Amino acid sequence: MSEVTPHTMEPVRAERGVPMRSRVRALLVVAGVVAAPGLLAPTAAHAATPADAAGRRTVAPGEIWEVAEITRLDELVVQDGAVLTAPEGHTLTLTVDGVETGSVLDGTYGWTTVIAAGTYSGDIVLTPAVEHLESFAGATFHLRQGVYVGAGGVVTESSVLSSVRGGSLTDAHARSVSLTSTGEAFNGFFVADGAQYTLADSRIAFDGNGRLDFASYGAAVTGAGAGTRLVVDGADIETRGVVRTGVIARDGANVIVKNSRIHTREGVLPDDYEPGFGANMMSVPWMLGLSGNVRATNVLGENTTATYLNSSVSSESWGVLSTDSVRNSLLAAINSTVTVTGDSGYGTYADGSGQQGIFLGTHFDVATFAAISTGGAISFTDSTREGVATMNSYLLLGLTEQELDAIEPRPSVVDSRGFGVMWHSGDGGRLEIGGGTRFTTAETMFLDKGKRVTIVVDGSQGAELSAGNGILVQIMETDDPGSMTGVYTEPAGAPAMDARFDTAAEHTADARASFVDISLTGDFYNAMRTGKNLILSFRRSSVEGVVSASVSRHAVPTITSAEWRHINHVTNTPQPAINNGVIVKLAAGSRWTVTGTSYLTRLVLDATATVQAPPGKTLALTVNGTPTALTPGTTYSGALTLTVAQGE
Repeated sequence: MSEVTPHTMEPVRAERGVPMRSRVRALLVVAGVVAAPGLLAPTAAHAATPADAAGRRTVAPGEIWEVAEITRLDELVVQDGAVLTAPEGHTLTLTVDGVETGSVLDGTYGWTTVIAAGTYSGDIVLTPAVEHLESFAGATFHLRQGVYVGAGGVVTESSVLSSVRGGSLTDAHARSVSLTSTGEAFNGFFVADGAQYTLADSRIAFDGNGRLDFASYGAAVTGAGAGTRLVVDGADIETRGVVRTGVIARDGANVIVKNSRIHTREGVLPDDYEPGFGANMMSVPWMLGLSGNVRATNVLGENTTATYLNSSVSSESWGVLSTDSVRNSLLAAINSTVTVTGDSGYGTYADGSGQQGIFLGTHFDVATFAAISTGGAISFTDSTREGVATMNSYLLLGLTEQELDAIEPRPSVVDSRGFGVMWHSGDGGRLEIGGGTRFTTAETMFLDKGKRVTIVVDGSQGAELSAGNGILVQIMETDDPGSMTGVYTEPAGAPAMDARFDTAAEHTADARASFVDISLTGDFYNAMRTGKNLILSFRRSSVEGVVSASVSRHAVPTITSAEWRHINHVTNTPQPAINNGVIVKLAAGSRWTVTGTSYLTRLVLDATATVQAPPGKTLALTVNGTPTALTPGTTYSGALTLTVAQGE
């Protein structure tokens, strides 16, 4: 399951069965909210009170004021039941002392905003800007942004320039500016249409809910469209709110973030919010074993690239470096920190085949997963000078020689308070760990929910793996119930043997993990009930632990959204393989120290390989129930049982 699954549903809901336009009209009689722009036209019978000489204006109940041009006031009173609107094809934004404020979504599942009742005083600017429409999953959203940049530079008629304070704003760059929003679903910079733009040394601070990050609705910074190149350098971006994303790259853009800080915090979901997919998705699907309602960044669409260099990127929950609904896109981080500050969330998500996640010299400090994959390729390694230079060329980063020289080579470090990498949907994916990467988890290192995966770990330059619960690889059936209201029920009894499936053979759809030049301590389990083998290869490596077919169990037999924390967590009981073969190949110079009973279906020993018991214990092998000597250079197939006993 991708984070967006292709379920069909109403794109926008509020009161069940009430159309959006009818519901907006009803807002005229609801205290505290006014109508959405463009949906209602003013009439002569409902003209708003004009401003007085002191620059004060009151819009009384039942009055409708169409703001046809940029208007400045010193005081604005919007009474309950009053309406402020913009001409057809425009949206209306209010700023007070340069701060966007007063805007609220016109409903929990709204696609536009309205200006709330209240008294506003200060330097008031009302801006009717040309509407900016973005569509997703059948819904069309009306975006407002401080600065819209197109191929020719800043598009003033689509921008709310009263929200931009300080610094300089040109058609090529914004430098030392600040944008602040306390309203809902307001965007900062939206750079699109093939623009080449730089946002430098600037600050964006948003406090209030967004609406949908798939449509960039409420994001601080967005780079969108083929040919668009957006460089964010020295920025400080902080948001708080439901899906109030920091940076979004989408639809073929190349977004480069360097020397910057991005931090997102959760908001409060509306009381009537019901978790959903598509256009109504404002929180992470609980079936991932996660909670939260904001992602720090996102990559969307086809042929999109986002790179984070020398930057700090963090989110309170959900995810930090996300990709979603992508094809052939790329996400990279170099010498950066990726942090989940709360108790649930992932570091990165690789969505779909063709998606790449490349991490050089980057520190992950996460709560639940370092990475999740549904078919993408993920790699962790060092930020060597050669590697960074290659990335500079490959990703079109445009780094100068001086900038390249300033990048200090360092290994990647992954610290997870939960799991390492999890595969749960799609075509699995590929994981590579190399250089001096130090990968440490409290829970299982690699968790594969029945997908075709390839894991390659090269320890020749010092890479290390350490799993706190002692499990390095876990293969298991998916525990995803398939919908927000679904229930996972633990299968009962033993699975029926599939006579057509060969547990001693290697199949295209199997899970594979290879380890080179590394010392490992931990267990490997295949708990699949349907046909899938676990193939483990070791070269010049040592491993100490149990490697076995198993049956896995959750702590509770049924899991609903209320028990979401039980997702992913299982215990294993080794048992002979049924449809879950385990193939171990010990190549040149490898050694396996068997610490407990292990059930295999094939064991391939190089002439220089060793299989042994821990000191003071003995090891015995049976093949199809027959005691058999362990001899280097031999291949064993069938029902293999390795048993450890106390030595005599």
